[in-house]
Amino acid sequence: MFKKKLIFFTNVVCIFFTLLSPAFAQQQSRKAIFIIADGIPADVIEKLSLPHLQTIAKEGAYKRAYVGGIRGSYSETPTISAPGYNDLLTGTWGYKHNVWDNDIAAPDYNYHCIFRFFKDQYQQKKAAVFSSWEDNRTKLIGEGLPQAGNIHLDYHVDGLEHDTIHFPHDKAGLYMHHIDDSIVNAAVNHIKTEAPDLSWVYLEYTDDMGHQFGDGEKFYTAVKFMDEQVGRIWDAMQYREKKFGEDWLIIITTDHGRDETGKNHGGQSERERTTWMVTNAKNLNEYFKSSQPAITDILPTIARHLHITIPKTNSWELDGVPLTGNVSVALPEALLQNDSLKISWKSYSPKGKVKIWAAATNNFKEGGEDKYELVGETNAGDENFAAPFKNKNAALYKIVIEGEYNAVNKWLLKQ
Repeated sequence: MFKKKLIFFTNVVCIFFTLLSPAFAQQQSRKAIFIIADGIPADVIEKLSLPHLQTIAKEGAYKRAYVGGIRGSYSETPTISAPGYNDLLTGTWGYKHNVWDNDIAAPDYNYHCIFRFFKDQYQQKKAAVFSSWEDNRTKLIGEGLPQAGNIHLDYHVDGLEHDTIHFPHDKAGLYMHHIDDSIVNAAVNHIKTEAPDLSWVYLEYTDDMGHQFGDGEKFYTAVKFMDEQVGRIWDAMQYREKKFGEDWLIIITTDHGRDETGKNHGGQSERERTTWMVTNAKNLNEYFKSSQPAITDILPTIARHLHITIPKTNSWELDGVPLTGNVSVALPEALLQNDSLKISWKSYSPKGKVKIWAAATNNFKEGGEDKYELVGETNAGDENFAAPFKNKNAALYKIVIEGEYNAVNKWLLKQ
């Protein structure tokens, strides 16, 4: 009897240490993928039957979101594709990342993209891009460019729009659907076999149909095609989770809405600004639930899932707030009133403290550092703070509200 108990105990111990082994730890590795389906306003997503997006949303959530920065402020950003992609990639609006149109003339790579943060910390882990538009990799991410950090992706499929032999360009634009399909097939196969740790999939056909036909059945059919394609990627993720025990985060969104005709975008109308997110994330926080999230919130959310540590100097520049886990503060505001600095925020950790920092320089934009001074400290739950304004001659005043779990920033610009 004693011998049988000893054997049983030994087996239990062996199983326990097996679970703690590096192989098991590898099986539990975290993965993230984000998909940008181009140019779909929220009302269209809500109007159509999209079973795959709905399945993913049941695992996590669907939520209306916004692009375009804060309308009428220094952060206002055109509702155009490349600026929208870079809002997501950098977690900042155009006034920082400096992409204002699809020419992508002079991106400010001092505002690092999610792939740079990821590769700086995890050089051995794998990153992949599946995109119909080559500029996403070569200009926005800036693969191989010294000024963009010499990022090297482990795998990419893009540039198929230049292949007119396999994808002859028909007037109806159906070739772009076939390109998107090839992109998705490549992503599905690579996810199943290689499981990159961080992936971006970009799908263009929906935007093309919107520009060509506006709201109507052809545009809606393109959105339904996109839903089926997302479903195939979701199935590949499910395969990896079930077979290898990996923990996958997926976020699907769009880069902009459309005007009332459905043909155009670029302005600041409500429909052009109102977008959406679908995610399987389980630990969505109160900020996500009670506020309208922004496309800039996706970077810090992915960073959290992948355990990417963003350096403080970079994190204080982010215009986004994590959508999962604990959050201290969001929605910062600042103004000058009778030579007094008035700062406010929304608190999501009222029992904690916040520190108020300020700098009268913007050296970060040129690759330097800003010298922040501590203005004061107060309870997060106060949601406001006032202090004498000492830098009356400053053309720019950068304010950071630092909580236990995150920081947010607001700028004051001299009129």
